[in-house]
Amino acid sequence: MPAFALAVFPERPDAREGNVLDRLLAGFLGRWAQCASRFRQRQLRRIAGRVQALAEELERLDSEELRHRAAAVRLALLRDGLLDAHVVTCFALVREVTGRLLGKRHYPVQLMGGYALLQGMLAEMQTGEGKTLTALLPAVTVALAGVPVHVITVNAYLATRDANELAAVYGFFGLRVGLLVPEMEAADRASAYGCEVTYCVNKDLVFDYLRDRLRYQRGLGGERALLRGWLSGKPAGADSETLLRGLFYAIVDEADSVLIDEARTPLIISRDVADPYGRTLYEEALSVAASLTLGEHFQVRGRERSVELLPAGRAAVTECAEGRCGLWAFPLAREELVEQGLSALYLFDRDRHYLITDGKVQIIDEYTGRVMADRSWERGLHQMIEVKEGLPLSDRRDTVARITYQRFFRRYLRAAGMTGTATEVVAEMRVVYGLDVLRIPTNRPVVRAFLGHRVFLDSERRWAAIVERAAEMRAAGRALLIGTRSVKASELVSARLDAAGLEHVVLNARQDLSEAEIVRHAGQSGRITVATNMAGRGTDIVLSPEVRAAGGLHVILSEYHEAARIDRQLFGRAGRQGDPGSCEALAALDDELFTAHAPRWQSLLRRHFSACEVLPDAAGRFLRHLAQSAAERQHSRMRRQTVIADLRAERALAFAGTGE
Repeated sequence: MPAFALAVFPERPDAREGNVLDRLLAGFLGRWAQCASRFRQRQLRRIAGRVQALAEELERLDSEELRHRAAAVRLALLRDGLLDAHVVTCFALVREVTGRLLGKRHYPVQLMGGYALLQGMLAEMQTGEGKTLTALLPAVTVALAGVPVHVITVNAYLATRDANELAAVYGFFGLRVGLLVPEMEAADRASAYGCEVTYCVNKDLVFDYLRDRLRYQRGLGGERALLRGWLSGKPAGADSETLLRGLFYAIVDEADSVLIDEARTPLIISRDVADPYGRTLYEEALSVAASLTLGEHFQVRGRERSVELLPAGRAAVTECAEGRCGLWAFPLAREELVEQGLSALYLFDRDRHYLITDGKVQIIDEYTGRVMADRSWERGLHQMIEVKEGLPLSDRRDTVARITYQRFFRRYLRAAGMTGTATEVVAEMRVVYGLDVLRIPTNRPVVRAFLGHRVFLDSERRWAAIVERAAEMRAAGRALLIGTRSVKASELVSARLDAAGLEHVVLNARQDLSEAEIVRHAGQSGRITVATNMAGRGTDIVLSPEVRAAGGLHVILSEYHEAARIDRQLFGRAGRQGDPGSCEALAALDDELFTAHAPRWQSLLRRHFSACEVLPDAAGRFLRHLAQSAAERQHSRMRRQTVIADLRAERALAFAGTGE
């Protein structure tokens, strides 16, 4: 039985940060658990077999009889908890109801995945294996047992799609489904959390959690808030202002994206404060930053995405500060100010890291390719970029609450996850979240053809090769998906296709409102779709019969990501559930991954193969592995440092009288 934290609603207490030995041991156990997947799969197969054995009996029942069986199972789960006998019956009922209402019955591997989720594991299911239906099994079972369920995914499109698609099944069991998406009013959010099952986006959920804690802890400690509730006869968490009911059971879809990729940055609630320095200060800082020389006055650390002033740079900043007052009089303040100016100039690019929409800087999430509404950079960086782009200056923001994904998800009484790409992060999942990764076999053999990697000597040759391949696929009557890392790259590919007379559609942060329509037609014959990471995780491209007969969807990766898992997610759009399909990577030696994480090898290979158009296959694979491994190690260190910094910041906020 998990311990409860003394908080405004049920949750686990903060886990103690282990030492190096603890982390090594946990990492070893995580790898061992994955290696032992075959042994654990035997139990899952037995459960799936017992569920299927009930199929014939349930098929003979009419709808009213099925409802009576569902009501009986609900009472049994409420009385006895999640006993295997009750779970098997509930899974069988869900399978039968889903077949009748949606025309889809769970495959044995989906039953296996559902039971793994119920046990609090991370189920690694290949792309296209039906994770949406898999999550339905434990969600219904736990909700019938009287426990609130949060089904968490990476974007509003997926949350809306899944909630709407499965609402009828939940309704059959007398369960309400809540949908939580950005821009919802507080009353609607509270209503969504009040449902037995809530589909939500990870960022929205964490921000609502922080807001709830702020309501109770602003000016009060957690213990005092609880005491106030107990003395008034109204337990904390029952207040109408509180959105969440507690952190009971979470199913995290695309778990490696939420728990790993997005865990490098803490979630912060801030308040607008009038900037006491005004636009002039930022203009001066940008002017000083622009006067400095790369290599002589400062260096750019591509891996950490940071800049550092060198001794000559600090001297130059001191010289520029003479005669100026305010922050310029303080060495540390003026150096940080200029470093932020250098970051705005050299590290953040328009249409790659941010968009300009309606006269405002909109940050682009590098992992999902989507705009992060109402988000801003800290410590004046956002204002620097606004001045750089000639935009009106927004207010600065002071932090009042913050938490990392690592600390938040460890507070659930039970958490589970599913993804198609967890192999590379099994150790970190065990170390940080206590989640064991369990591989689930595929329902049908994967027939996706991989056409290999090609790393061209420069971008021009890469883009030419992509246009040539697009023409081939269109002529063959196949559908084509071209994946890019940024809005700028997607629009560059679009311009090349336009020049070649190839009709296509673009899906990036500018077209997010048209996402569902674009995805719906992406599997049509001759269709060319150029997309950022928005078309990666969770996107199900349905093929037309003509495309299936012609060979299926072809996927082109135009630039490697810093994590090989994200590349595999894009490739996984093709060849789903036994469909035909193919994929290939067409990258360039001057891509950001190689420049930032393997610059020496990049230069060496450029010199050695200068007469070639494409790197030899072995050299290209070696460079990719080297750069992505370096990037993953760097990101792992950053995630660890993020947790440490978050703990320090929490102590500072508590000292200042604010909560987490």
